[in-house]
Amino acid sequence: MDINKLMKQAQQMQAGMQKAQEELSNQTVEASVGGGKVIVVATGAGEVQDIKIDPSIVDAEDVEFLQELVLKGVQEAITKGKEMATGEMSKLTGGLNIPGLS
Repeated sequence: MDINKLMKQAQQMQAGMQKAQEELSNQTVEASVGGGKVIVVATGAGEVQDIKIDPSIVDAEDVEFLQELVLKGVQEAITKGKEMATGEMSKLTGGLNIPGLS
């Protein structure tokens, strides 16, 4: 086994992963909850970029319901972003489970 070849492959994989992470931070996913009344947009890096709330569900008497919907939307968007990131990273690693990438 040629150690230099192995090191070069590792460096190429690392460069590819860095590029993929940069691309993921520009790609977005959307989660819709409450029948589309709350929409959350997040990046593949897990950053929430936008939250849209349909005014028809805003009720001063039931703020807890709105809070639950927003939380659920944020959680779903972040999960979708992580799933997208995991899929992209597994393309680079050939399906190897490398700690810290998923």
